[in-house]
Amino acid sequence: MKLFAAILAVLIAFVLQTKVSLLSISPNLTVMLAYFAGMKYGETRGMAAGLVIGGIEDSLSSSIIGPNMMGKALAGFFASFFLSGGFFIWTPLLGILGAFLLTLVDNAVVYLTLGMFDRVPTSPSAALFTSVLQSLLNAAAGMFIRPPHAD
Repeated sequence: MKLFAAILAVLIAFVLQTKVSLLSISPNLTVMLAYFAGMKYGETRGMAAGLVIGGIEDSLSSSIIGPNMMGKALAGFFASFFLSGGFFIWTPLLGILGAFLLTLVDNAVVYLTLGMFDRVPTSPSAALFTSVLQSLLNAAAGMFIRPPHAD
């Protein structure tokens, strides 16, 4: 049942990412799935979820496999390591900042990796604008994604 729910969540995230947009920029919902897995299930499962989700995203949208895998795996790992009580004590504000920063990290890793190994996907200013807007959209969800031990 949990596997079915996870597969359904990934499918819904991919569909919503293509259908929903603000200022013609779609949210980065897939990084929030890795963030959720890291917060709820720990570093290893968060990183594994990020690798799987990133692999699917790379196979659908990129000419090389790896940039999204690395970005999502880092988001899943750092969500657990820093935000779920390993380094900081979780608060709603920390959840907002964590979702914001981990979305920025994911986008930066994908942009820089594609720039180094394939081709630069867009101008740096457009990438920064997209990353900040996606991070702002994801930040609100960070308030509601709590680690299991949070009060």
